Amino acid sequence: MDRQPTNRLFLALWPDPAMRHLLKEWRDAWGWVKGATPVAFDKLHVTLHFLGGLPGERLQEFLDGFSVPFEPFRLELATPAVWHNGIAVLEPEQAPPALLALHARLAESLVALGLHPESRPYRPHVTMARRATGAAMPAGLPPVSWDVRGYALVESKNSVYTVLRAYS
Repeated sequence: MDRQPTNRLFLALWPDPAMRHLLKEWRDAWGWVKGATPVAFDKLHVTLHFLGGLPGERLQEFLDGFSVPFEPFRLELATPAVWHNGIAVLEPEQAPPALLALHARLAESLVALGLHPESRPYRPHVTMARRATGAAMPAGLPPVSWDVRGYALVESKNSVYTVLRAYS
């Protein structure tokens, strides 16, 4: 039986090149353990909602449906951590209210489109590496101050991320 084509999608805060270079500086300041897999430069971002494989024939509906009211905000990323599952991250000390409001509005749009947002609490972060248990966290770096002016719907296909639409 033929499977219908799907698009592996996620909603994210997508950095411009200058911001991505600042995130790379943080990524490169870690002391990675053998076997750690640092995230590639072009994949550094903050996920808002992971959507998974969605039907390709609904792509236009999703592109339009994820347009929600947006208020620009500043995101201060300055707290490195290694989570229990070996994921090394850079996270804010506190998520800005406008980021949490955006996340909530996008969750409402998911429901309106018949999709199901994750039930676990949202923890904004930039993944720096996987399999990083025991990595030495950087110290003394200035916070990454990101003036967020929009978000994006991104497709992941064959290890390549493509912004399908930027929203602002």
